[in-house]
Parts: sequence; structure tokens; C-alpha cells
Amino acid sequence: MSSVETVLESFRSDPHFRNNITFWHTIPAQSAVFGHWPEAFSDKIREVLAQRGIQRLYSHQAESIEHALKGENVIVVTPTASGKTMCYNLPVLHHLSTVNAEARALYLFPTKALSQDQLLELHDLSSGLGQDLKVHTFDGDTPQSARRSIRNSGHIVVTNPDMLHTGILPHHTLWIRLFENLKFVVIDEVHHYRGVFGSHMANLMRRLRRICRFYGSDPQFICCSATIANPKELAEKLIGRLFTLVDENGAPRGEKHFLFYNPPVVNQELGIRKSVINEAGRIATSFLLKEVQTIVFGRSRLRVEILSTYLKRAMSRNKKDPDRIRAYRGGYLPNERRDIEEGTRTGRYLGVVSTNALELGIDIGRLKAAVLAGYPGTIASTWQQGGRAGRSQEASVIVLVASSAPLDQFIIQHPRYFFATTPECGLINPDNLAIMVSHLKCGAFELPLNEGEHFGEGEVDGILRYLEEERVLRHSGEKWFWSSAAYPAEEISLRSASSENFVIINTSDNNNVLGEVDLHSAPMLIHEQAIYLHQSRQFVIDKLDWDGRTAYAREVDVDYYTDSVEESDIKVLTADMSDSIETEQGDHVACAYRYFGEVAVSTIVPKYKKIRFETHENVGFGNIHLPQLDKQTEAYWMEISEELLAKLAVSEIDMGGGLHALATAICNVVPVFVLCDPRDICAAPMVRAPFSGLPTIYLYDVYPGGIGIARRIYDIDQQIFAAADELIRGCSCRNGCPSCVGPALEIGDRGKESALILLKKLK
Repeated sequence: MSSVETVLESFRSDPHFRNNITFWHTIPAQSAVFGHWPEAFSDKIREVLAQRGIQRLYSHQAESIEHALKGENVIVVTPTASGKTMCYNLPVLHHLSTVNAEARALYLFPTKALSQDQLLELHDLSSGLGQDLKVHTFDGDTPQSARRSIRNSGHIVVTNPDMLHTGILPHHTLWIRLFENLKFVVIDEVHHYRGVFGSHMANLMRRLRRICRFYGSDPQFICCSATIANPKELAEKLIGRLFTLVDENGAPRGEKHFLFYNPPVVNQELGIRKSVINEAGRIATSFLLKEVQTIVFGRSRLRVEILSTYLKRAMSRNKKDPDRIRAYRGGYLPNERRDIEEGTRTGRYLGVVSTNALELGIDIGRLKAAVLAGYPGTIASTWQQGGRAGRSQEASVIVLVASSAPLDQFIIQHPRYFFATTPECGLINPDNLAIMVSHLKCGAFELPLNEGEHFGEGEVDGILRYLEEERVLRHSGEKWFWSSAAYPAEEISLRSASSENFVIINTSDNNNVLGEVDLHSAPMLIHEQAIYLHQSRQFVIDKLDWDGRTAYAREVDVDYYTDSVEESDIKVLTADMSDSIETEQGDHVACAYRYFGEVAVSTIVPKYKKIRFETHENVGFGNIHLPQLDKQTEAYWMEISEELLAKLAVSEIDMGGGLHALATAICNVVPVFVLCDPRDICAAPMVRAPFSGLPTIYLYDVYPGGIGIARRIYDIDQQIFAAADELIRGCSCRNGCPSCVGPALEIGDRGKESALILLKKLK
């Protein structure tokens, strides 16, 4: 019996542990499925791979390479550790070594660490081929002295979207060799490019392809993604090209156990459970004491440091070496991170506790167990983190330990949403007006825009005329020229929809810039006395200079975070889609009406709540005094019909509390179906909405112009209603708690019950 199986057997025989397991799923071992070597491949490439122990290609590798060699754009979707890097490295190296030695490739990775990891593999393969291929990273850490050489001679340039946005495209005249000969663009971790970031990325790709056309090149794209519901659709929206999907995994795997563990309830009324940190630490210790190499994922830097401390103490108590446990997170020096990666890969370190920094495909060896301290937020990220264990064909285990948060509780108690075909869609809106205008400015700076030129699917002359009125463009000779002294790319963050951002100054660190927040998020995130979280560090906002668009933050260590309370006035501008939800008796009587359209939202943020970490208790309030903000965005809304109101006795339901509770529950489960942060969607329940005079719940995208979430809700609202119903019914609280519909103090004693009555009518 292996060490992993020994620990699992002890779990099975422990009633305390077994009683808290909500699901134990065993994924059987799978043998490798191999494909044929592409006929075009040279013997030299096969020899180099054979020297590295690769005698044959897995089926998905062979299939994707064949498509790539035909010039097709390919999106590869297979699990972690299935060898996806070969799907793009081999076509690129084949082309450079046998077809055109002057060709160029651009690799885009979301993190520097992943870029460095890929660089080592590329160097290894290219040196084995005996080719003088120049492979370089180009990011903010690249010395100025090396940049000219990279621009002139780099066959493969490894970078990230932010550097492409600010450091390469605006200076394309310095990159002529790259753009004239660009054959491949590789984009890894495509599922990360969603929402606002993905919408920016799509516009960045429009700019890239536009510059390529100017220099006479037309690169093909090879993309990789974790498992999501719509990888082909997302890739095609990001790039604006047709893609071939490869998603049948041929890589082998050993038997994998996936355990859902829900800590026991310690406060029935508030729905509070035992600490996720303590429980995750206890479970990880069980593996470590049996010499099972283990990775533990924490949701924040603070959790990571606490967990690693607990594990070191546990090792010491059991006469084991505590130095074999290491923490890994942002903020460590590069040499320290490389040491941890290498030590984990070789087995020198038995346990590593990490933030999601090690979620991506960095090679850290053959771990046997992964313990996730809290649901990572998406099914894709959960598989990415869990997939760090079991990279060989031996038995492995993943343990997901839930917190008291609503999304954690829903997933842990409803495993079919997790193990069935993933319901999560990556959504982007490349034509979001605010985002597209920002990139049109950048595009005009890079190259003049022609009259009638398309940027995406449609002409943009109307927008260009507006920009001329704003005096940033000049029209002359059927072209639009950049005429401002500003450098537009530097003013545009790829992480926010608005170009009018607030700068956050860290007064604890020589007044260095800590980060940026867009205009419409500022009242919620950086009001005075807000706790601003940056890379899981806590900062209190001491001062907000609204007119100067500057917030001043100071690092603190507190046991709570802040959540602002919005009051929104919503005006319907257009109802683009509408339908009725009929009564369960099927007598064609509408119990509700549903809509999708554009709305104008006027928002004030009058106060904020202090929410304790882990327990989500409300531990205080504070007032906020900031201006009203107005925006137009997309919304889904659902109205309770007059017919249903007539059937509901006044004594049967608390409409105000029920709507509030239902809106909260729906917001809590939307991320199960959409790859988004819970803050990306906002709910506004109204007992008497101005638009119709009926009880209404509005769900709108928080970003001006919308990013597609509300539209997706309209398509699958019945699935979302069913999930909300299961979340509420599955919670053991009596009248409401932070794990389902919100505290009873906010929704009233009958809010939870009333929400269930409404849901019964709506489903």
C-alpha cells in the first residue's frame, strides 16, 4: 500500500473526518493514447525528443500539431500536466529549424514566473536541435542593454499582455524584424482572459493583427486553456479568427481521489464553521507525516504564511525537519522563488504552501497530494490547483476544504455542478464602448486609421469623429491621425474598463504607487477607512482625494475586510429581449417577466460594513461621503407579475425581505456558471420598480457598457434559479446567514422563507 493510500485508509476509518466528507470521487487511472508523428517532422526533432525520454506523442499533441502544420489556428484544452507545451513548441521549432530560419514567434503568458519556466524548456529543445535560435523574455525586468538585441535577433520573444500593450505595439517601428516575419502567436492560459481583462485582450489582438497587416505578415495562433464550457468561442472572440478545438486528452494518469471536506459547524445560527486554515493544516499534516509530498493552496498571502507556520510547528512536534516546509507567494525575491521551485521539483522540500502563484503550469515536480484551503473561485482554477498533484502515473489525492463563504458552501454541497461538464463560460465583450475607444486611441497612435476601416466587426468612423471633437485625433486625407501629446497606452490599464483611474499611494513604502482602481469601482473599494486588499496584503485608506484621483493607503493587520453598501437608482433605457415565466400549473399565466437590455445606473455609496474574515460576521459600520456616479451598462431583470402578486397572501410572504434574500442568493451562485468575480455583477432588489411599478430584481454588470454577464444570465436564468434554491435549502441556518441569503438582520426573520416561496413559483 502506497503512502497516499495509507493516509486515505486512515481517513476512511476516522469517523470525525468521514462525517465531514460531502463527496469522495475516485477518478480511475488512464493509459496513454498515442498519435502518429507528423510526416513533416525531421529526424533531428525526433532524436532530440527521444534523448529526453519522449518516444511518442500523445494523441492530443499529435492532433494539435497536425492542425498547426496545416496553418490552422488551434485551441488545446486538456488537463494540467498533459504536455500542452509540446502542442505549440514543436510546430514553432519545426518551422524555425526546417522551413524558415528567419521566422519569428511571439509567446504571451499571464505571469513572469510562467514565462521563465517556458524559457528554460525552449532553450533546452532549441540547443538540442543544434540551431542558433534566439529565445528571449521581454518584460519589465529586461535590462535596457539587452532590449535592442532582442528586438533585432529574437526568434522567439516571450512576454505578457501588459508589455505588448505598452512596450511593443506603440514602438513597432523598433520591432520591424519581428512583425515582418511573425509566423506564430502563442497564448497560454486563455481562460484567464475573461471579463474586462479579456475584453482588453481582444482589442489588444486587434491592434496586433493590424500592425502585422501593415508589415505584410499574418500569423497563426496556437492557444491553450484549462477546461471551460466555451473554449473555442472564447478563443475566436479574443482573436477574431476561426479556431480548431482539440480537447481529447491522450496523456496517462494515475488513480486520483478528490475529496470534498466541509468543516463542522460551530455556530448553527450564523452558519459559521471551523476555521478553514486549521482544518486544511490538519489534513495536510496527515500527508506530510507519511512523507507524502504535498502542496497546500491558500487564498491569500496571510493564509499562506499562517498555514506554513502551522505545518512547520506540526513537523517539529513530530520530530520531523520543519525546514522541509516552505511558503511560496508574491513578494519573495526571484532567487528564493527559484530555489523553492527547484527544491520542490527534486523532493528536497516535502511541503509547499502557495497562493495561486503556483496554480499555472510551472514545473514543480511530481507531488502526490494537493490540499485547497478554500474554493479557488472557479472550477477551472480548482482543477488547475488540484492538478499540481498526480503528475506521474501513481495514485494522488486532492482535498478541497470549504470555508463558510456562500460559493464554497454551494460547491461543497453540490458536487454534480463540479464534476459534470463544466458550466463555467468565459465571457468577454470586445465592443464594450469604453474599452474599444481606449484601444482605438492606442491604434491611432501606432498607425493612422483609414476612413471606413474596421476595428473588429464594424466600422468605427463615428467614434473617430467623436475623438476628433475631443481633440485627440486629426482628420486629413481620408485618414485619422493621433494629435495629442499624451502617450495613450500608459493611461490605459488592461484590468479596468475606464481610462479614468484612481492611483493608490502606499504611504508605508516611501509613497510608491500601490495600484490603480477605475472610477466606478472607487467608491466601493477605496473610500476612506476602506480595507484595500493588494496581493492579499491589507491596507487602510486614510485619505481619498476625489478630484485629484488619488487614494493614500497604509499597510495594516486587521481581522476584517470592508464591503460597501450601494444604493442604486436604475432607469431602463432599452429592453432588447423579453419573455415571460409561466406558472408551474402550465395554465399560461405569467408569474414573472424577464428582460435583458441597457440601463442607466445612478449609484451612491452611503456606508460600508466591516466583515470578519472566515466567519463573515458583520462587526461594524461606517459612513461614506462621495459624489453620485452615473453609468450605462447591461442588465438582466425579473419582475413579479400582478397575477402572482394577487395569489400571494400578504401574510404568506415578506416581499421586501424575500427579494433582498433572493437577489443575494442569485449573486452568490452566478460565478458557478460564469468565470467572473462575485464583484463583477451587482443585484438591486426593488419592491416597486419605477419602470413597471412591480417587485423587481435587477442584476447588472458593474462595468460601464457590460462584459456579457447579464446576457448570460438571461440565457440560463432557470439554471441559476435552481442553483440558488439548492444553496438556500442546503444551508442549515434558520432565518438566513452570510453563507446563503445574507444575515437575518438585513433580510428580516422571514426573508429566507420568502425567497424560497418566490423561487418555487419561478422555477
